[in-house]
Amino acid sequence: MSFPKTILMIEDDAPTREVVRMACVGQNLTLLEADTGEKGMEMIEKSEPDLVILDLNLPGVSGMDVCRQLRADGTQVPVIMLTAKNDTIDVVVGLEVGADDYLTKPFEVRELLARVGAHLRRSEQAVAQALPKTRFEFPGLIIDMNSRQVWREGKEVALTLTERDRPELDGLIRLHDVDEGPLRAALDRRCWDHDIVLSHFQQQMDILYNLRHHPTG
Repeated sequence: MSFPKTILMIEDDAPTREVVRMACVGQNLTLLEADTGEKGMEMIEKSEPDLVILDLNLPGVSGMDVCRQLRADGTQVPVIMLTAKNDTIDVVVGLEVGADDYLTKPFEVRELLARVGAHLRRSEQAVAQALPKTRFEFPGLIIDMNSRQVWREGKEVALTLTERDRPELDGLIRLHDVDEGPLRAALDRRCWDHDIVLSHFQQQMDILYNLRHHPTG
């Protein structure tokens, strides 16, 4: 898990916030604090924390309403709610309106931090899986779409800036933009046939060679 992470604690009890604040320092976590639901929602919008610790029994706008509004707005930040002991109904309703986890007061701060870490790891993994893949590795061939670099048999293929920008290279580097043919079928099946890819690579390199040595003007 990459650090630092920002945690927002919406809790009206100052001593509880202080205990959590001190614990976060040793975990390389930045703790933001709000003592009302209204302030908490403002801070979520401005600071975009990585996780929210939310007391359900807040003065004014309740923690339940804060959580409900977050999910209505499409915010997917993990929420750990804090509830009074024996508030089973609040726990059930809180989970139903979108909270990811809960702890009853009084709680062990080490358990809270353990749950925080678990949710941050899951959130980070979900984000990573949602990002488009930009580096493809096959036997004898590596393609980096971000840097527009190609390596074959461990050696970088020397391309000029002009060649990197040509549509022919897009056919090689931007594999996910290919709409037809056996390469797209292999990708859609998640069956990486490196023979197909290497063949496609050779075709593109032949085009680049001809462009380099037999320019058309």
